[in-house]
Amino acid sequence: MQHSQSIFPEPALNRRDWLVASVLATTATPLLTRSATADIPTAKPVIWDNHCHLSGISGETPAQRMTALLNFADRCGIQRLVVYMGWPFVHDPEPAELIRQNNQVLDAIAGHEDRVLAYAYVSGNHPQTSLQEIRRLIENGPMVGIKLWVARRCDDNAVDEIIAATTELNAAIFQHTWIKTTGNLAGESTPTDVAKLAQRHPHAKLICGHAGGNWELGIRAIRPYKNVLLGIAGCDPTVGLVEMAVRELGASRILFGSDAAGRSFSSQLAKVTGAGLSAEQQQSILGGNLRQLLTPILTAKGVPTE
Repeated sequence: MQHSQSIFPEPALNRRDWLVASVLATTATPLLTRSATADIPTAKPVIWDNHCHLSGISGETPAQRMTALLNFADRCGIQRLVVYMGWPFVHDPEPAELIRQNNQVLDAIAGHEDRVLAYAYVSGNHPQTSLQEIRRLIENGPMVGIKLWVARRCDDNAVDEIIAATTELNAAIFQHTWIKTTGNLAGESTPTDVAKLAQRHPHAKLICGHAGGNWELGIRAIRPYKNVLLGIAGCDPTVGLVEMAVRELGASRILFGSDAAGRSFSSQLAKVTGAGLSAEQQQSILGGNLRQLLTPILTAKGVPTE
C-alpha cells in the first residue's frame, strides 16, 4: 500500500539548526542597525578603573582583599585599578581612622604597584591631618590623588587648603557626590557643590563621583567647568547615563569606574560597552582619559603608564 504524501514538507534543516537560524534571524537586524551608528571595536580597549574599594570583598587582611579584587578584575580584562579607603566605612572618621585606613591601602597595593594605584583618604573636617597625609602619601609616597567622602561638603571653604595642596602636586581630586530624593547625609556633597569648588580652583583636577546619582542633574551641574571630569561608577547600569554624558560633556570628560567591590565590574562596564559608542569613545572613557589625567604625576614618580 502506498502511503499518501504528507502535507508538511520535510524541513531543509534539522530541529537544532532551525532553532539556531531563527535566533540569528531575530537578532541580526538590531546588530546591523547598531553597527551603522557605532564602530565595532577591532581590539580590546585598555581599561583603567578609577573607583575601587577594599570594603565589600572577602579577606582578613588588605593583601588578601587586594588579591581577590584583582582576580575579579582579571576576568573582565581590567589592567589597572585605583583603590581608596579601607574598612569599615565611617561617615566622619577621626584623624586616627583616616591614617589607619590609608595604611590599609598601602598594605593592599604593596607588590601590585604595576596594577594598582591609590588615592589618599582625607577629610574636610580634619584639614591638618589631611595635609599631613597628602605629604606622607602623595608627595613622599606612592599615591596619586585624594578621596573626599561625606564628612564635609566641598562647597565649604574649609576644604580649600586641601584642594590647593593636592593641585600643587598635580594629583587627582575625587569627590563623592549624590543627590538623594530622601535627603543627603550630613556633609555629603552634590555635583553643584563640585561646580562651586571648580569655580574656586580652576586648575584643580576634579572628579565628580557617581555622576551625582541623579545623573541628569549631575551632568548639567558640572557641564560649564572643563576641569571637572565625570565619574560614572556605582548605581545600576542604567541606559542613558553614558549616552547623555557623551552628548553634553564629550567622551574626553568621562571616567570609567566600577565602585567594586560594592558593584560588579561587569555591570559597570556594560554602561559603556552598551552605549553605542565608537571604538575611540569607548577607549577614552574606559582608560584613555584616566591615563591622560594621571600621566604627569605618574611620570614624576617614575611609574610606567603603559
